[in-house]
This record gives sequence, C-alpha cells and structure tokens, in this order.
Amino acid sequence: MKVAIFTDTFTPAVNGVAKTLNHFTNYLQEQNISYAVFAPQHPAEDSFVQNINKIKSIPLKPLYPECRLAFANPRFIKEKLFAFQPDIIHVATPFNMGLYGMYYAKKFNIPLVGSYHIDFDAYLQYYKIEFLSNMLWSYVRWFHSRLQKTFVPSTETLQQLKKKGFQNLYIWSRGVDCNVFHPFYNEQDFRKKYNITAPYILSYVGRLAPEKDIETLLQIMKRTIQDRKDSVHWLIVGDGPLASEVKEIITKNVTYTGYLQGEELAAAYAVSHVMVFPSATETFGNVALESLAAGTPVIGANAGGIKDIITHEITGFLCTPKDTDSFLSFIYTLLDGPNLLETMSENVRNYALTKNWDDIFHDLLLHYENVIHNTQTKMFI
Repeated sequence: MKVAIFTDTFTPAVNGVAKTLNHFTNYLQEQNISYAVFAPQHPAEDSFVQNINKIKSIPLKPLYPECRLAFANPRFIKEKLFAFQPDIIHVATPFNMGLYGMYYAKKFNIPLVGSYHIDFDAYLQYYKIEFLSNMLWSYVRWFHSRLQKTFVPSTETLQQLKKKGFQNLYIWSRGVDCNVFHPFYNEQDFRKKYNITAPYILSYVGRLAPEKDIETLLQIMKRTIQDRKDSVHWLIVGDGPLASEVKEIITKNVTYTGYLQGEELAAAYAVSHVMVFPSATETFGNVALESLAAGTPVIGANAGGIKDIITHEITGFLCTPKDTDSFLSFIYTLLDGPNLLETMSENVRNYALTKNWDDIFHDLLLHYENVIHNTQTKMFI
C-alpha cells in the first residue's frame, strides 16, 4: 500500500494534528509502508520526517494559525504524485493542501479519505467571526461529502457532525506513547531545573490562545495563588498569541516553559499533581491523554472530545465550561485528598496503557484497505 497525505499543518508545528500525523508517518515507516506527505513549508524547517514534499506558505490567520496557506505549484504536485503512484490519498485538513489532494484524487480516480480535527463553531466564536459560520460549515460539509470516509477523533465530534448533515463518519481515536509519557521521571531534577519549591505543582499544557479559554485559566490561577499562596506553583507549558498578556498578569508562583516536546514535556506532566485544561473546543485533546499516561489526573471542561478521555471521578473531573468555582472545587478536592490523588494517579496510568498507537493505526489501515477495495482501479494520466 502507498499512502499520500495532504495536510496544511505538519511537524515541526506544535499542535494535535501535526503530532498525530507525525506518529502516523513514523508508524508507516516502521511497517515499511510507502508514504508521501504534501505539506506547507514551516519557518522552523526540519528534517524530522522523511518523504515530505514542502510547499511555500504563510500562516492561516486568524482562524487557525497552526495551519499554513500553501502556494503550491500544481505541476510540482502532479509530478510528485505521478512518480509516487499512491493507492489512497488522505486529506487531513480542508484548506489549500486538502483541496489539492481532493482535486488529484478525483482527477486520477484515487481512493480518497480524510479526517476532521477542528471545532469550527468554537473557533469562530472565540475569534468573534460567527457571521462566517453558515458559509464555513457549507464549505466544510461539501468538502467532506467528496470523501469516501471521514475520520473523527471522538464520539462527541461524530455526533456534532452528524447533526450538521455529514455522512460516512468513522471514529479514528488517538493513542499515546507510554514509553515516553510515564510517571517515573526524577521530580527533584525537574524542580531544581525550574527552581520550584512549592509542595504542589499545577500545570496547563497547550496553546495560549483565546479558543483554549485562557480567560478561565487566568481566573483559576489567580484564585489558587490567592487561596493557597506559596503551597502551589503553576507550570505553564506552551506559547501563543496570549503569552505576553498571561505573563504580565500572573507573575509569581508560576514558571513559563514555552513549548516542550519529548521527554521534557513528559517530565512536566509527571511532576504535576494536577493538569488543568479549561478548553471547551477540543475535538479530542491529546494533551489530556499524555497527562494521564504520566500518571497525572486532568480537570477539564465537560465539552468536546475531552469527554471521551476523562471519566468523571475516575481519571479526573469534568467541570462546567468557564465555571471557575467548579474547577477550583475539584483542584482542592485532589490537593486535600492525598489518598484520592494516589488512587486516581493509578487509574489514569492504567487507562492510558490501553491507548496503543499501533492498534489505532492498524485499524485505520483496515479502513484504507476497505476503501481501496471498493474503488475502481486508479488511472494516472
């Protein structure tokens, strides 16, 4: 099988879509399955992944700045695609690169599937451009109607799209590398590196951007520091358009690390007692699953794909979105209940151990084979 992937975001970009596709291409490489990625060139250019065809691009602002608007040369794409001869095309985003993937799949009769990753309603609301909603949903629905299968990361997202008239929907869940994300990192080394002396560490991992409900996060941070003073220390792992504002507002009892990856990121989860994640816009929530793998319970918003990860009172707590008091109540429940925290830490690690990337990608390839089998032979021109 030969797989061509068209996406508007890819490594070294730091977001859930890019991370998932990076895991997937690593898996394909391990399984000796040929693949080719067509993606925008990123300012922090890399050599992390082989078989990438990079396209000149600019950021897609304000809707989804992690994605980049590619200015592709159609002849270049056609030549690369013709040389590769894919058995199936997977479009991961509905923007420019996704449209190129769709066009050539239809032109050459190549089996076509795609995935859905973005809660557009939430993004439009946070960026105050709700007036685009009907037009955007009409376009996205049209885009996905052209695909033989659309893969979504959670039950919540599947139900949302069904209500909007999408068809041929299938769940493609997410996994976590429990060999990297685990509870066994040296806490004292981490504390020494970042000069953290408070007994309790609370963390947030993710973009510092409006759609992540940073406003609620700031209220939670202010209240915990006010209530518990020097007994708590916040670890903010990430960056984004609100980073400067957040750093100006919260100046004590906090460490801002910027983006972390690999073992550095895993250690940040592992040393935290609780990960707080107020975002209500997630189609899945990869950071929540990574936190669970590190043995750290998550207190998150009861909305979106996060509900597929957190089982209330078992692997964390689900709060009414934007309800600061609800978040605070559950944070203090864990900090004041060491036995509960220990039990929940065991629960979350055991849950994460069931989320194996290899099994998830194997199931995706079975879907690919089904689509290929039910499509007439491709004909390159």
